[in-house]
Amino acid sequence: MPDFLSPFYQQFLETSALEWLATITGFLCVFLAAKQNIWNWPISIISVLTYLFIFYQHKLYGDAVLQIYFLTTAAYGWYYWTKRNQSNEKPISSLSPREFLLTTLIVLLLSIGLGFLLDHGTDSDVPYADGFCTAVSFVAQFLMTRKVLQNWLLWVIVDLCYIPLYLYKGLILTAVLYLVFAIIAWNGYRGWRKSYYNFSS
Repeated sequence: MPDFLSPFYQQFLETSALEWLATITGFLCVFLAAKQNIWNWPISIISVLTYLFIFYQHKLYGDAVLQIYFLTTAAYGWYYWTKRNQSNEKPISSLSPREFLLTTLIVLLLSIGLGFLLDHGTDSDVPYADGFCTAVSFVAQFLMTRKVLQNWLLWVIVDLCYIPLYLYKGLILTAVLYLVFAIIAWNGYRGWRKSYYNFSS
């Protein structure tokens, strides 16, 4: 094995059972969400509770708080998807240009605000990176609960940003998971976009 891969291999071997659980359930919930399968929500509850504990241990406080938010949105998303499936509404919606600009502004303001809070209120050594990833995830998750197409584009961006952050924190398995997440998110976007335009035609 090349020398530069040895630290990553060692981290992989030292991955805890808790991180394995979080990784497997995290993969399943994102995979199912991309398939518009409502079972992604109960599985995500297991994943977010596990990651809440892991991120707190590793001083990723923004991500830890984000898991609490994910827990509430999982319950809401479960309810909303069930309700929408039983109605005649368009299954997937899309942001208008105005809504897209508003979403971008919200992400920027949240990133700055969370980064500032983490920098001055915690012992985080990555406050602004953590704040940005948390802000994007916060908005993307809300858009997913409402079945908005562009949620997947936000997930692609944030998943790619999380990879170096988790490698830095020694969470090798989670970093690999987020690479897979980015691929699933892109495929999710393509699949949802196809459904959106098929319904419109």
